[in-house]
Amino acid sequence: MTPVLRLVWEDWADQSLPLPSYETAGAAGADLRANLKPEDRITGFILDPMRRAIVPTGLRVEIPHGFEMQIRPRSGLAFKHGISLPNTPGTIDSDYRGPLGVLLINLGSEPYTIHHGDRIAQAIIAPVMQARFELVTQLGETERGEGGFGSTGRR
Repeated sequence: MTPVLRLVWEDWADQSLPLPSYETAGAAGADLRANLKPEDRITGFILDPMRRAIVPTGLRVEIPHGFEMQIRPRSGLAFKHGISLPNTPGTIDSDYRGPLGVLLINLGSEPYTIHHGDRIAQAIIAPVMQARFELVTQLGETERGEGGFGSTGRR
């Protein structure tokens, strides 16, 4: 079954921009676009090095129960300009109904201008399972045991 995400535009949003979409038949992520506030549409939004900002998409989303939307960086922006997400992947829960914004960070050495309509991130829709947490007095044994960070690396 293909999940259906319901979208509504924010009152101020530019509704001529495309909705999130998959650019190729095999794409896992749907591209999200910057839908800048009217006062920023001509000049764009400058993201200085090491600055974080929530960039609006102009959308609100209803995700079906049992799914989440993961927000991930676009590899081209990360490689070419150092634009990433400080909390990657970001999670949008199925019960959230607020504005869909993308938290970006500029890890590059130069200011980067985000233009109105730019593809700024990708959204992955994934199933969610909620676990039950149980306190016990002892955990089961494994071959790895308590080996932590790097314990399964080169030998």
